[in-house]
Amino acid sequence: MLNGERKIERPLRWGMIGGGRTSNVGYKHRLGALRDNTAFRLVASAFDVDAERGRSFGENLGLEASRCYPDYKTLIAEEAKRKDGIEVVSIATPNGTHYEITKAALEAGLHVICEKPLFFEVEQGEEIVRLAERKGLIVGVTYGFSGHPLLLQMRQMVSNGDLGDIRMIELQYTHGFNADDTGDKHSEGQKWRVDPKIAGSSFVLGDLSTHTYYMSRLVCPNLRVEKLLCDRQSFVKSRAPLEDNAYVLMRYNSGAVGRMWASSVNAGCMNGHRIRIVGSRASVEFRDNQPNELVYEIQGQPVQTLIRAMPYLYDTCNADERLGALHAEGLPESWANIYLKFAVAIDAKRRGDPKTLDELVYPDLKAGVEGIRWVRNCVRSADAGAVWIDFQ
Repeated sequence: MLNGERKIERPLRWGMIGGGRTSNVGYKHRLGALRDNTAFRLVASAFDVDAERGRSFGENLGLEASRCYPDYKTLIAEEAKRKDGIEVVSIATPNGTHYEITKAALEAGLHVICEKPLFFEVEQGEEIVRLAERKGLIVGVTYGFSGHPLLLQMRQMVSNGDLGDIRMIELQYTHGFNADDTGDKHSEGQKWRVDPKIAGSSFVLGDLSTHTYYMSRLVCPNLRVEKLLCDRQSFVKSRAPLEDNAYVLMRYNSGAVGRMWASSVNAGCMNGHRIRIVGSRASVEFRDNQPNELVYEIQGQPVQTLIRAMPYLYDTCNADERLGALHAEGLPESWANIYLKFAVAIDAKRRGDPKTLDELVYPDLKAGVEGIRWVRNCVRSADAGAVWIDFQ
């Protein structure tokens, strides 16, 4: 069980790029990183393209005005001059900027925590893998839902054979908040998401489905998609060529099959985010809007509801537990878990501890590159007329 005690010798000096006052995700980063005040200490920022607004916001968070920088280049350059400069930076900017900022931060010797989807091109991801390895640095990706402890319970159940042979994987991440174009016109956090120059080649595939795809890879690490078919739609026509709805069929290396539904036009749906794993003898399902419960169905037996933090769960699950079964956990705890693991990974890298890195389950750079592959292959299939393609 986690109780806030330090996992590393001292908090890492941390900076943020993006994630300012008008951001949809910045607060989630800070909730995650600062939940355990033993892991990160926020000391510098380049919060906003509007330098004055970014400085004002940083000061309201308690940062020194002199360390609230107008842009990421200034932040990296000025912090490098300080003996107490930042050691790690989080990138919470629009998709199209991730690659250049990540590369600049790594070249300056900074560890990186980056929003998803990581970059636009697999080749960019592979370049960053080589750069990070050469520099001896960690790159983490904020698949923020992946820190829920019950996902580790699912992973252990699959590994132990509790479900039997895995046959089907059902994935869904949908909501209805973009059922019309109001947000496209009036929300700063939404406008860029439907602009191909900034968002890349997809909308909901990159913004939503990458989360759930990574969750499936976390739970079933030995399954690999070999072929997929993607059909995508722009129901709000002004979003074309970017999709606001997509269906994906998958065939895995083991013979298992799967499907993904990603949508932001599922009108009336507040949060349709779930992952269901179906085996030859049992199934297990996790829903993000009920993160304290796992539905376990063994063929021929009554349905079981497994409750977070209970002693009948596997130790690998309860190791990430924070509050105890009496008290509900949610997304802030999930973000806190992945941020704590980022800190442990950075500390292990600095100490030259490959054993800890090998055993740590967290969304790393390879997971980010896999997310790029996922989006690229989905778009490639859809643009070819919703045909089956090899996963490359």
